[in-house]
Amino acid sequence: MAGPNSSFDQVNAITHKYFMPKLYDNIFLGHPLMRRAKTKGWYRKIPGGEKVIIPLEYAIMSSSGSYSGAQTLDTADSETFTAASLDWKQYYANVTISRLDELKNSGPAKVIDYVKSKMKNAEKTLRRRLGSSTGLYSGGSVSSELVGLGAWINTDETVGGISQSSNSWWAAQEDTTTTTLTLAAMQTRFNACSEDDEQPTVITCTKALYNSFWGLLQPQQRFTSDDEAKAGFSSLMFNGVPVISDTNVPTGDMYFINEDQIHWLAHEDEDFRFSEFDKPENQNIMVGQIFWAGVLGSSNNRYHGAFKAITG
Repeated sequence: MAGPNSSFDQVNAITHKYFMPKLYDNIFLGHPLMRRAKTKGWYRKIPGGEKVIIPLEYAIMSSSGSYSGAQTLDTADSETFTAASLDWKQYYANVTISRLDELKNSGPAKVIDYVKSKMKNAEKTLRRRLGSSTGLYSGGSVSSELVGLGAWINTDETVGGISQSSNSWWAAQEDTTTTTLTLAAMQTRFNACSEDDEQPTVITCTKALYNSFWGLLQPQQRFTSDDEAKAGFSSLMFNGVPVISDTNVPTGDMYFINEDQIHWLAHEDEDFRFSEFDKPENQNIMVGQIFWAGVLGSSNNRYHGAFKAITG
């Protein structure tokens, strides 16, 4: 076992003090949609449980209406609520430091620089895993991955234990036939996702589709989002909603997302937890992991939409 004054403990202390808080922020702030999840409040920490349950309101009470005087009132109950049930998903990134590399970087400043390079790599790894088609945009086909936007914003998936095919109220406004991006097509999709004060609050797409959208606008229409610009991301506006380019969006896809209805929930005890470095008995290395556990869910899929087959 490493002694209390060993470099082993020094590296652990340096990692916790200097790098873990920054790693947490950088993972979210370096990715446009993940940043919005953090700043707009749809990324939250929650306590444990065997599953994560999201209550759903899918209908209005049938026993209602006008009446006169002593008229008999309809007091029959009707089902208006159900719930989506989600399993926890887990992610990790490994950080390994060999003893030889530790010796080569043995001065205090060099140790910090070396650990920094390792943590930056772990940061990029986790950001890519959680923000891409293996996480936030996952189609849910891999059982260990998040059930991501690719599954929720769909029409024929079973998400949260509820079939979209059998329950039309649980299906999103997905378009799989439009192949050419036009302002009219975007307006149709936007309207399909809108009802009274509910409407998409952000639109994400590939860089290619972002450029196509830019080309559709007249110069006087090219308004940008101050929030996204301040964060260093390019954006344009459509119906007052930011359109952002995200390298993690699958080719040909454009998502219309209502952020009031999306919930990215992390376990409060496993929200980028660092395990501390340990030394295997049969190797002269230090090994640590960064762990995350949580779910991605939606409380009303019909207020989301997507194009899934745009080629130009």
